[in-house]
Amino acid sequence: MTEAELLAQPFDDYMNEAQQAFFRDLLLRQRAELQARIEEEFKTLREQEPSSDPSDVGTAEEQRQWQLRLLEREKKLLDKIDGSLDAIARGEYGWCVETGEAIGLRRLLLRPTTTLCIEAKERQEAREKHQRSA
Repeated sequence: MTEAELLAQPFDDYMNEAQQAFFRDLLLRQRAELQARIEEEFKTLREQEPSSDPSDVGTAEEQRQWQLRLLEREKKLLDKIDGSLDAIARGEYGWCVETGEAIGLRRLLLRPTTTLCIEAKERQEAREKHQRSA
């Protein structure tokens, strides 16, 4: 099924078997790509040669810290993908965990790991903004 075919389906078909299969495949592809990137980053980290030049050591350490932060973010995304795959297996994927409403196909295409509908996400962001300014 293509994205266009997915979006052309009536709302009554929301999260039917075909749509769940579409998102399962999408998430599995994203997971495989992410795992490949993580493996490549780990390989790069392991292959870094120590340097005796102090300025090179500083640059290498800064690069290493940047790579570790990237790996941490990618690991979090991998966990979110796994959570979404689990939600598909339980039949809960595509439904807002806060309101129980449909998240929507367009939002899921943009962010397949989302667990909140747009209204719930906006409320969450407003609370976070309020907490930061307090």
